[in-house]
Amino acid sequence: MTGQNVDTRDAPTRRDYVKYGGTVIGGGLLAGCSDFVGQNESPAETNEGSYSVTMAPAGEITLERPPENVFANLVHHADMALALGHGESINTMYSPENFGALYELFLERLAGVSTDWADLPNSWNIDKEQLYELNSDLHLADPAYMTVMDSLDRDDIEEIGENVAPWFGNAYSDSRREPPAAWADDYEYYTLWEIFEKVAAVFREEQRYQELTEVRTNLLAEIEANLPPETDRPRVARIQTALSDGELSIWPFALNDPGYEQAHLRPLGAEDAFADADAYSEIALEALVEVDPDVILNTHAMGPTREFVEIKDYLENDPVARAIPAVENGRVYPMAIRYGGPIAHLFQLEMGAKELYPDAFGEWPRYDGGAYPEFPESEQLFDRQRVAAIIDGEI
Repeated sequence: MTGQNVDTRDAPTRRDYVKYGGTVIGGGLLAGCSDFVGQNESPAETNEGSYSVTMAPAGEITLERPPENVFANLVHHADMALALGHGESINTMYSPENFGALYELFLERLAGVSTDWADLPNSWNIDKEQLYELNSDLHLADPAYMTVMDSLDRDDIEEIGENVAPWFGNAYSDSRREPPAAWADDYEYYTLWEIFEKVAAVFREEQRYQELTEVRTNLLAEIEANLPPETDRPRVARIQTALSDGELSIWPFALNDPGYEQAHLRPLGAEDAFADADAYSEIALEALVEVDPDVILNTHAMGPTREFVEIKDYLENDPVARAIPAVENGRVYPMAIRYGGPIAHLFQLEMGAKELYPDAFGEWPRYDGGAYPEFPESEQLFDRQRVAAIIDGEI
């Protein structure tokens, strides 16, 4: 720990304008969650100047005003703050040198929108003393997920929530994974846009949320209206890869399963070549050959430390990999991130539509690194100017 020492046992309770409510939502899955709709009820209730927002697993939090100094862990939460015009409030995030720089590749296409995330402290394995030092107004992170780190347990989470600021976030909805057992009774699963709606209520940015929802709704409608018949859709392998000492490591991931991690892929309606595979389990190259994909989507392939060009060259020059239709036909494409928020979601919906269905949505160009490609306005599937104006508060 750097800076002054903090006696966490005697630290004063921070309640000047952020208060933590004790109500906890009960367990159980949300039935019938849809990528196309949000909650029917408003997530925020106002009473005498304060307002409350509820989301599992943290439960209900009560605030006096929107937070200005925000701890974030996973990037989908930071993305939401940015989309709502509060990107500058983020004081830390997971792997900022990667994800902060990655978001700049998107934001080059949103005039006037930028971040300084790349130089933020890394929130992974952050300890309790550092959380006291940050003195955040809000911890925009899943408290259950924070306890998988070596540095924090549930007692630490509850102490920070009481003495510094509340926790508010949801991570295990990414693929509807099981949360830690201690949190199972308090957990619910949400779509990406349901989480976004609740975060918008925390920042009191319901109007920006509604405007971005309209952009997304129009994009989804454009995609749905122009998808080819199911019989003409490709068989797709979604993988993550790494090159080390000339050896390629491959991990398959679901394409259409529930969860916000697949929110930019499910609407594309393609066949999942790895529908029966175990996520996070490494496979051999021969297993990729066996599923015979028409298209390969290489996730986490955009960004300053990624090796997409080298990996694509490896596949095209390997005598085994060359037998894969996707490799033979030049249909190995990058995807940017597995669990981005609303900004990444819009770009990756467009990216995936162009990569899978070039005849319907225009071709994705060869990508050799750098910023998200610049398309003529007639080939854009969503309005960049409108999105930038919403984020900047011009609409």
